[in-house]
Amino acid sequence: MTELHILATVEDVAISAAEFVADLGLRCIRDQGRFSLALCGGSTPQGLYRRLADNPYRNFIEWRSWHMFWGDERCVPLDDPDSNFGMVKRIWLNRITIPASQVHRMRGEIPPEEAALEYEALLRSHFLTPTPSFDLVLLGLGDDGHTASLFPETDALEERHKLVAANWVPALQTHRITFTLPLINGAKTVVFLDTDPDKAEVLQRVLEPTARGDTLPAGLVRPSHGNVHWFLSEEAARQLTATRS
Repeated sequence: MTELHILATVEDVAISAAEFVADLGLRCIRDQGRFSLALCGGSTPQGLYRRLADNPYRNFIEWRSWHMFWGDERCVPLDDPDSNFGMVKRIWLNRITIPASQVHRMRGEIPPEEAALEYEALLRSHFLTPTPSFDLVLLGLGDDGHTASLFPETDALEERHKLVAANWVPALQTHRITFTLPLINGAKTVVFLDTDPDKAEVLQRVLEPTARGDTLPAGLVRPSHGNVHWFLSEEAARQLTATRS
């Protein structure tokens, strides 16, 4: 099932998404004792992270039961401004009390193939199931339709066995470490965030059946036993035919 949450402003998207994530976390902790989520980088999720780092969430969320992972990472040192982990740490992690052992970053500072293998081993040890299933995977949308670091016409899009790949991105002339589609599509819940009006056409190609979104990486996110929620600003969603939820 795909559900659209179309909000008036960028701030409203952050507020609504924070409520959704916090509530999902509470339910997962109640039902299974922990909440395992994968985070995304970029500028769009920063409003969500800031909300969760502030009250009331900062004080009432049971952070000791959260396990944070990353859906992709740039191949940069830990202290590099472009590090996805570094961004989350500055905005969110530095303001809450969560055990360091439950913050599972991708090591972008080591060779990408090694980092991908290491992270896949970490995931398998955490989930202890043949096919890991995250409670939540957070994703963004690139202006070329990429999500995580699954860029158009890159090898990782064809991966069917690995959970994590070192993906060479010719357009950027660099590797990225990224979740693969089998791992993303094994999630119980996927949340996309998009508030960029400049991506309205790309968003339409992904979400409108007549726009051939299947050709874009984000259009290939279809959890086999889970739901997809899109949190969108009105400006970002202006070309969609869907009405506000």
